[in-house]
Amino acid sequence: MPPDEDRRPREASLADRAVFAAQFVRAPVATASVWPSGTALARAMADAALRAVPPDPVVVELGAGSGAFTGLLAHRLAGRGRQIAVEINPVLAHRLGERFPGVEVVPADVAELGAILALRGIRGAQVVVSGLGWSATRPGREDSLLPVVARALADDGVFVQFAYAPTAWAAPARALREELGECFAEVGTSPVIWRNLPPAVVHRAASPRR
Repeated sequence: MPPDEDRRPREASLADRAVFAAQFVRAPVATASVWPSGTALARAMADAALRAVPPDPVVVELGAGSGAFTGLLAHRLAGRGRQIAVEINPVLAHRLGERFPGVEVVPADVAELGAILALRGIRGAQVVVSGLGWSATRPGREDSLLPVVARALADDGVFVQFAYAPTAWAAPARALREELGECFAEVGTSPVIWRNLPPAVVHRAASPRR
């Protein structure tokens, strides 16, 4: 898809970003980032997420925040399938619902992903996109979200997660890559996206292990 077409979705306004930053100050662990992801990272996430999906996929976004990924995913889906955005922060969830009326916004903990899908009659999502930082996914811990995501995906489903390049050396970032390999048979990582602040990479994991 030409980059110009990705400019059509309305990006988060300065007010949206200010609200996001304020929610980080109030709950830094839950919000996980002080500023929304940029357009370049959003495009890379959407590219990885929607590559070779069926005509009417179920696309779930975890930690949708200010909607940095939500709008672009909705634009590219163009009404196809079903898009669900899970956001635990009630303030951010309310703003998401106002900005994206075509998206099912669920104000809940992402750890409840299995129940969220079951209540909606969904046996497995084709795509799960994570807007959570690696610290919020809790890799390597007993309460890690990665097995939860793997169980929530269809057999041919994919999981897309970003990570900040400057912290690639950190133990949690290494644990994330290791656990992705344990939970998925296929894992790939994009080149560094230098135009994001901070620079980031995108992990794309497919073929979930049960």
